[in-house]
Amino acid sequence: MQFRVEALDQHYGSAQVLRHVGFEIAPGSCMAVLGRNGAGKTTLLKCIMGVLAPSSGRVLLDGADATAWSPNRRSRAGLAYVPQGREIFSELTVGENIEAAARAHGTYGTPAMEEAVALFPVLREMWKRSGGALSGGQQQQLAIARALVTQPQLLILDEPTEGIQPNIVALIKTVLTSLKGRISILLVEQYLDFAIDVADAFVVLSRGAVVESGTAQAMSREHLTRHIAV
Repeated sequence: MQFRVEALDQHYGSAQVLRHVGFEIAPGSCMAVLGRNGAGKTTLLKCIMGVLAPSSGRVLLDGADATAWSPNRRSRAGLAYVPQGREIFSELTVGENIEAAARAHGTYGTPAMEEAVALFPVLREMWKRSGGALSGGQQQQLAIARALVTQPQLLILDEPTEGIQPNIVALIKTVLTSLKGRISILLVEQYLDFAIDVADAFVVLSRGAVVESGTAQAMSREHLTRHIAV
C-alpha cells in the first residue's frame, strides 16, 4: 500500500494539536513516530484511522483521498489499528475476540486467521478464557493478533510495549520484524531501543509539528534522544 499524509492539522477547540504534519511510508517498511508526551502522536493516529477528523489536510491510500472515509471503510481498505489500552472485548473470550474480527473481514477459518494466532502461542492456550482475565502482555498479544486477522496492508500501533514485560516486548519485536516486507507498519513508541530495532524510518513530533524525519541509517540514537528526552 502507498500510504501518505499531507499537511494534517487538528484542533481541540482553540488549541492546535497537529500542525501541517506530512510523511509517506514506503510499502513494506516500518515508520516510527517519536515525541514527548503531548506531542500529538496519538491524535495523529486517530486522524489516520478516521476516529478523529482533521481540521485540514489529507490521508491518501494508494493515491485515493481517504480523509472523509469512516474508520470501517479504512479498515476494509487495509488499515488495522491497535490503540493504547488495546480495547479488546473484555467480556468475550480470546477466541471470540479473534473470530469477531475474522468474520467481519471474511477471514474466518482461513489460513490468515490461523497464521495470525500462531504468531502468539499463548492465545491458543487461553482460547476460552475471557479477555478481561488476561494479563496486560497477553491482552496486547490478543490485540495485535486480532488486527492481523483482518489481513491489513498497514498495521498502526500506539505504544505496543507500554507496561509490558521484557519477554513479551521481545516477542512483539520479533513478530513486527517478521511482518516487514509483507505489510507496512506505523508505530508510535516511547521505548527508543524498541523503535530503533524495528523501524526503517522515523518522524519526530514536537508540539504537533514534524521537527525531524529520515531513514534509520540517517538518524543516530543520540540525534533521536535529543528530541524526545524529557
